[in-house]
Amino acid sequence: MRLFGAALWSEFLKARRSPVPWLAGFGFCLAPLAGGLFMWILKDPERARSMGVISVKAQIAAGVADWPAMFGFLAQAIFGGGALIFAFVTAWVFGREFSDHTVKELLAVPTAREAVVISKFVVIGVWGAVFTALVFALGLVIGAAVVLPGWSPALMWQNVGVDVIVAGLTLALMSPVALFASIGRGYLPALGWTILTLAFAQIVSVTGWADWFPWAVPALFSQAGSTRAAQLGLHSYVVVALVSVAGLVATLAWWRSADQTR
Repeated sequence: MRLFGAALWSEFLKARRSPVPWLAGFGFCLAPLAGGLFMWILKDPERARSMGVISVKAQIAAGVADWPAMFGFLAQAIFGGGALIFAFVTAWVFGREFSDHTVKELLAVPTAREAVVISKFVVIGVWGAVFTALVFALGLVIGAAVVLPGWSPALMWQNVGVDVIVAGLTLALMSPVALFASIGRGYLPALGWTILTLAFAQIVSVTGWADWFPWAVPALFSQAGSTRAAQLGLHSYVVVALVSVAGLVATLAWWRSADQTR
């Protein structure tokens, strides 16, 4: 347990001292800013048009300017932006050891490889929780600044639950990203895998089988209350769990047995 604590502390130090997670979080925060802009455009279209920042597409995309719309935008942003940002952080956490040529030194310490891998996943989970909370809090501030109608504490807490589950489902799918970062010994294979799964999620959504495709499940859940979200069933969460566990087990197995001499 003491060695695991040392490994965990080391991973947190790496993340805290590197600009990569901080820059990723900054990029994630652009989502509520974009949502606030859409809400402001819809709330006062004439003023927005006079300033040259409105288009018909923008009006259609956002719908109506109220708190339910803002919360819906945040939930979808946590999946859409989170899938990329979480994957970027995951690829960095696992891939940097190879790009920085520190993997041999890391594995030379008297700490079980499983402890190293689990500590990396814990750091990814903490960063994902921080990013999600930051985006939601910023969305509240921006929504209040725009003076959106339809606010209620019950609505807020309901959407806190939605966003937590969306973020949790998205983070659960990061274990295959970690596996590809490990096998590929760097960032690019993991990021390529992420782009591929997101592209397939879009295709599968059109076919009506999105509830069976793990990488489409968080997107469906982010639309809570819609007919698309009604597609989800127990099987949807089971396939996400299976992919998550399979990715975790495979990543642990690779780090435990792969040749790390290069």
